Amino acid sequence: MFFTLSKLGWMAAVPSTFLTLVALAGLVLMLRWRRLGASLAVIGVVGILVTGLGPFGRLMTQALEDRFPIHADDGQAVAGVIVLGGAELPDITAARGQPAFQESAERLFALADLSRRYPDARIVFTGGSGRLEPPPIAEADVIRQVLPQIGVDPDRVTFESRSRNTSENARLTRDLVNPAAGERWLLVTSAIHMPRAMGCFRAVGFDVTAYPVDFRTTGQGSPWRLFSSVAEGLQFFDAAAREWVGLAVYYWTGRIGTFFPAP
Repeated sequence: MFFTLSKLGWMAAVPSTFLTLVALAGLVLMLRWRRLGASLAVIGVVGILVTGLGPFGRLMTQALEDRFPIHADDGQAVAGVIVLGGAELPDITAARGQPAFQESAERLFALADLSRRYPDARIVFTGGSGRLEPPPIAEADVIRQVLPQIGVDPDRVTFESRSRNTSENARLTRDLVNPAAGERWLLVTSAIHMPRAMGCFRAVGFDVTAYPVDFRTTGQGSPWRLFSSVAEGLQFFDAAAREWVGLAVYYWTGRIGTFFPAP
């Protein structure tokens, strides 16, 4: 039930979609209630411009990305590497017959790199599908196709293909690998997603070390600069809002122990 409600709720709550619907509703209502309709239309349009051109999406993103530092190899043995799904495009992969990925493909690059740097470590990919309507193939199946292309033996990777969200990633991966006390496991996901992911793994008693990738901000200079296009700003704002809302909902429902997990 939580999975379905979270997906349906977010479909309506995506800031760019919500503000567009507010503006459209205002235009329709102007036909009968001119003042109310005009107010809603202005709120929607101004909201789109402010979130699209203003610095708020970048500020929200940078706060998430700066929460966990880039991992530095300190020589300690690594028992395993866990890579979260989310970069795969199953529909295009199935239709075109070749692996397709979106902007979070750095997770896959990290998988290949870490598998070579730590030849004795277990490599785990976790990801089924986060969609209400199951795709033609699972995220794990897309990874299976691409591994030979990046020089990784598919037999080297253990796949968890039933999880639908980050909380399930953590619980099902823990049950799959049964980590021993004191082992170091690296958790690979996008930097913007790392706080929520770390919180979920800690909540199920799986002590992992953050290995953030796929940074979208430089972390340098002023984050207050404006975006050059509304589309770019809205993309930042939507992605960051999804994580902040996710943190709040996961904390409220007990899926993470603190609202904003820290190192």
